Amino acid sequence: MPTKPAFSEPDCLRRLKEDDQRAFDALFRHYSALVYRFAFGYLKSRAAAEEIVQECFIKIWEKRGQLREDVPLKGYLFTVAHHAILNELRRDQHQLRLAGQVAATSSPSVANEAEYQEMEALYLAALDKLPPKQREAFLLSRQQGLSYPEIAERQGVSVKTVETHIMQALKTLRSYFRLHGGGVIGVLLMLTLGR
Repeated sequence: MPTKPAFSEPDCLRRLKEDDQRAFDALFRHYSALVYRFAFGYLKSRAAAEEIVQECFIKIWEKRGQLREDVPLKGYLFTVAHHAILNELRRDQHQLRLAGQVAATSSPSVANEAEYQEMEALYLAALDKLPPKQREAFLLSRQQGLSYPEIAERQGVSVKTVETHIMQALKTLRSYFRLHGGGVIGVLLMLTLGR
């Protein structure tokens, strides 16, 4: 039985520059668990840590032409992860402050109820814009709290496909809110309903 070739980071980086998907997959398999543990240690959230992993590897793919074979990828990955974690923590703090302000100023008035219903309708309309598989992956992640591997198994697709579905869904939802004036309240509603 042939033995599996040893992982060679310089070789993977060289092949990655040539758009070799298998090289990218090898790097993902080699480093994704490390990045996940690093992110989870700070964020204490499986979904948030998985998104950090996704963000890091998307950046690796986007910057593949600029990566140097003689510089360890691990350092670059952890730098990217660290920045993404800080951004996530800042975003969470900001959203908690905003949610506190909204809760402090809201009363059970007809106007607030109407605004809430309008935002909920906007959120549901944005969800309707998603292709069925994207919508299903997004809802399984955000509403049922399933991990990407669990969603992949349920949908009969790869984890990478699930990552792509959720990334595209988030982009579409954000764009839809911006385009239709959902603003901060819309994003807060999306986060509330989505988790």
